[in-house]
Amino acid sequence: MQKRKLGNSNLEVSAVGLGCMGMSFSYGPPKDKKEMTSLLRAAVERGVTFFDTAEVYGPYTNEELVGEALAPFRGRVVIATKFGFDLKTDPRGVKGAPGLNSRPEHIKQVAEASLKRLKVDAIDLFYQHRVDENVPIEDVAGAVKELIQAGKVKHFGLSEAGVKTIRRAHKVQPLTALQSEYSLWTRTPEKEVIPTLEELGIGFVTYSPLGKGFLTGKMDAQTTFDNSDFRSTLPRFTPEALKANQALIDLLGKIGKRKKATVAQIALAWLLARKPWIVPIPGTTKLHRLDENIEAVAVELTPDDLRDIESAAAKITVHGARYPEKLEQMTGR
Repeated sequence: MQKRKLGNSNLEVSAVGLGCMGMSFSYGPPKDKKEMTSLLRAAVERGVTFFDTAEVYGPYTNEELVGEALAPFRGRVVIATKFGFDLKTDPRGVKGAPGLNSRPEHIKQVAEASLKRLKVDAIDLFYQHRVDENVPIEDVAGAVKELIQAGKVKHFGLSEAGVKTIRRAHKVQPLTALQSEYSLWTRTPEKEVIPTLEELGIGFVTYSPLGKGFLTGKMDAQTTFDNSDFRSTLPRFTPEALKANQALIDLLGKIGKRKKATVAQIALAWLLARKPWIVPIPGTTKLHRLDENIEAVAVELTPDDLRDIESAAAKITVHGARYPEKLEQMTGR
């Protein structure tokens, strides 16, 4: 497995990480703990060193799963987790947007609890999950800075933040990474965010690099989602949008045939080719998908391949917002 450094930091991780949310939360009922433990350990054996979780996933159960499964590999793996939701309100945002809480005292409480669940002495990378407009970002960065000084956190990150917030936070405590959604069907970060990260030397961890499963090529207009799957609430996963967006899958499939790679592997290889400090964290609960995602690192897209993807993608309009309005309002702040 190739390694990448997140921006100018000394944090080196596998070129493809593993998003762990779906093992416990959001994509249908929680998966079997024993099976997920095996999957997490299989990822380490295959060279994955970067794992992503959050207190809100479950809530709490995903951190517990990751902490227990990766306990034998302390020092060999990097675990990222997140703070910023008020779990006294509805954490899933199904009945409305979840409450936010990034007050400094709350951040410190979350850090202590996450340390215990993850069974670690220090959190490798601690992200603010969503920007809380009720708390100045300088106060948030200051609280994490104190946790770093106390040896409880190693690196600071933001998730789905806008460029002004990134700059303000970075002045108080240098950011190691921004985590936001980025893929061939969510290209918003290209306009302002990616140039800002490059300028400041901040790494980019891309979640949903396979478009919440759509960019695997395994969905069509007939695909349905039950109420325990949060995609059932997303405008981009209506039958109409799924049908309209198949043009992207056709494009990736054409390139895949040429490269002897799957649709998902081309989607990941495209991201890896964008910048050397971009690290996608596809989530999966299946071993064969884990292997497929890891093998994407070996797929080399030539400048011609990338030009072909770019010119074809420019003619495709992605249908459907990525989140319902309330959740969309919590991004890009």
